[in-house]
Amino acid sequence: MGIDYGTKRIGVAISDENQTMAFPKEIVVNDSNAFEKIGDIIKKENISEIVIGESVNFSGKSNVVSGRIEVFILELKEKFKLPVHKEKEFLTSVEARRYQIKSGHVDASAAALILQRYLDKKNNRVYGVPYINGTRT
Repeated sequence: MGIDYGTKRIGVAISDENQTMAFPKEIVVNDSNAFEKIGDIIKKENISEIVIGESVNFSGKSNVVSGRIEVFILELKEKFKLPVHKEKEFLTSVEARRYQIKSGHVDASAAALILQRYLDKKNNRVYGVPYINGTRT
């Protein structure tokens, strides 16, 4: 599961069964019911790991949202007992808007971009293409 954390909305994405492709799933309102809704997705989709966007500024340093994300990660780990990985999410929302047809799904699309970057690293791929010994195959 990929997560694009926002103070108002949380974008959620999931991968295929082979963990090679990420797909936008839904947007969860960041309110008192957020963890319940995320828990429902985890159970329904049989999620085994969570990847959350690590928010940084233009200098690559932590920003205002970073602290909130760290607290959110601690709560995810405590509530769901799943591994949580951080993946840099620099400008994923901007990138998602560029390719988005329906503007209402930008947060979920940003979560899919975060998750796809993680999956590509995990599977030694670059943008979906196998990457071996510094060369694309």
